[in-house]
Amino acid sequence: MLSSSLATGAAQRQNSHMRGLVTILLGAALVFGIYHFYFKKMPTTDEGTAPTQAISLIGVREDLLLIAHAENSYIGQNGHCVSLDELISSQSLAMSHSERDGYTYSIACSGGEFTVTAHHAEAAAGSPIRYPTLTMDQNMELH
Repeated sequence: MLSSSLATGAAQRQNSHMRGLVTILLGAALVFGIYHFYFKKMPTTDEGTAPTQAISLIGVREDLLLIAHAENSYIGQNGHCVSLDELISSQSLAMSHSERDGYTYSIACSGGEFTVTAHHAEAAAGSPIRYPTLTMDQNMELH
């Protein structure tokens, strides 16, 4: 009797250990599945761009917005549009650079209207990465 109750206790311990092991394995498989799905389906900010470009493109968009706001303020105060270098030198724009991650910025002026452009050099031939040209106008519309 004592040996049969010991055997039953040992079997129950083995079953609980196996259940714990199966639970850990299922949890690990679930975590791996979520991790894999997340990185496979990671959104890109623009069609044809790599997920690693998302951060750079967000920064470029923020820069375009800052430049456009500064240009609108400058036009409101002075009645005409100026170049990016003039915005920086007049301290109307709190930016010390006119580029980010290979994107260069420029402003095309026409009276009180302007377009701020962020342009990147073309990717190497055969590269799957594409660098979109982004523009923002005086209405703060991103194209």
